[in-house]
Amino acid sequence: MMRERIAKRLSPILGILLFLQAGIVVTGGAVRLTGSGLGCPTWPKCTGNSYTPVPNQAEGQFHAWIEFANRLLTFALIIASLVALFSVIYLKRRDIRALAIGQLLGIFAQIPLGGITVLTDLNPIPVAGHFLLSIILIAAGTSLFERRAYPPIVQLTPTTMSNFLIARVHLILTAIVIVLGTVVTGSGPHAGDIGAPRFHIKLQTITWIHACLVFALLLLTAILFVTSRQDAQLNRRVIIFFGLSMVQGAIGFLQYYQGLPVLLVGAHILGVTLIWIGAWRIHLSSSQK
Repeated sequence: MMRERIAKRLSPILGILLFLQAGIVVTGGAVRLTGSGLGCPTWPKCTGNSYTPVPNQAEGQFHAWIEFANRLLTFALIIASLVALFSVIYLKRRDIRALAIGQLLGIFAQIPLGGITVLTDLNPIPVAGHFLLSIILIAAGTSLFERRAYPPIVQLTPTTMSNFLIARVHLILTAIVIVLGTVVTGSGPHAGDIGAPRFHIKLQTITWIHACLVFALLLLTAILFVTSRQDAQLNRRVIIFFGLSMVQGAIGFLQYYQGLPVLLVGAHILGVTLIWIGAWRIHLSSSQK
């Protein structure tokens, strides 16, 4: 009963932290898709003399406030991570304390990395790094949320070990797909600013390589579905992942053939966060067995 009460008290706190970690990826996408990446052209200030947007900025008020709002969300994340850490310490959950500390440190690491993206005029390499650090923090936030309750200890069997190995490969392949997706983004038109540098890679080529890996991921997901039928929780998570992947794949193909419209690209960015959370939950479910 005590463990259940602790988990219940942690659920909303850790849930909000994970929501904000995913949310900052989506708002970061909005910054890029609206061309607001240099709405605040300096860092840490928005302009040379002000931390906030000022009237008559050359970049325009709309772009300035979009970029500034994304910066403000970082402070909300800091507050959420501090509350989560203090809660974990107060409730004496030493088993997840390192994860809670990692969330706070990772968020602070994002601050200078975000500054580097601005100071390098949105070079695609630091932009990708900024995104990938968020992906790491989302994974850790998912682990933190999942482990709010003490996981059951189940003895390993040949079946559960097989599922664990397949799920590990599944997670790695998902990560590769996401990393390659940042290369696709860095080669495409949505740079965050019209003058931002891009990767010198043919967009059609990198897109089709990305698509081929997505097909491989769907095939591996189908295999994991078959092998996990005796594990209700894992099987359910595999089904959810497969459904999300099909929707994400459809959006990806549609956005490519429609010339990368902003709304579809934004939906694709949201899909990436959900796909990654889904893959990580599969990994956690298989590793607890």
